Amino acid sequence: MRKRIATAVVALGLGGTAMLFAGGSAQGHGFSTDPTSRQANCADGKVTDCGAIQHEPQSVEGPKGFPEAGPEDGTICAGGNDSFKELDDPRGGDWPATELKAGADHTFKWTLTARHSTTDFQFFVTKDGWDPSKKLTRADLEPKPFLKVDMNGEQPPAEWTGEGKLPEGKSGKHLILGVWNIADTANAFYSCADVKF
Repeated sequence: MRKRIATAVVALGLGGTAMLFAGGSAQGHGFSTDPTSRQANCADGKVTDCGAIQHEPQSVEGPKGFPEAGPEDGTICAGGNDSFKELDDPRGGDWPATELKAGADHTFKWTLTARHSTTDFQFFVTKDGWDPSKKLTRADLEPKPFLKVDMNGEQPPAEWTGEGKLPEGKSGKHLILGVWNIADTANAFYSCADVKF
């Protein structure tokens, strides 16, 4: 009897440990690769002094419900996660920027390392006159997403693409915020991409 109890306790301990590691950030989730996000630039070594995000660009997870809820202003690019605060640092407006044409068709891409059931992907852009040398706030963004791709709870592929039009009438440096809303959790994934129209 004691042997069976000991075996059950060990099994429970191992199972609990496995569950702990399965939920950790090392499992990963996803990030924008087109336009190139700040975390992708860090992971590729195009930007240095990025901290932990260079090793886990897929882990920028925060509360969903943006823009009404979600990460606080000034912490949006890091998903409200202090471990990735380097993503919120504007670096004087010197993040590498993807060249885009306003109003053009574009294929948006995300790399997903864990394929969650998905509500949608949303893309917001900064307002004209946005200051790229300051941390991103809701007031800096156009109030509605310029593109929303509904997924209706489907599980996206490991390399997700979505077609859509870039916002009209933009020029110069801007930031595109991608939000991947998960259907069966209270969280979303955030990805800031610096762009030049």
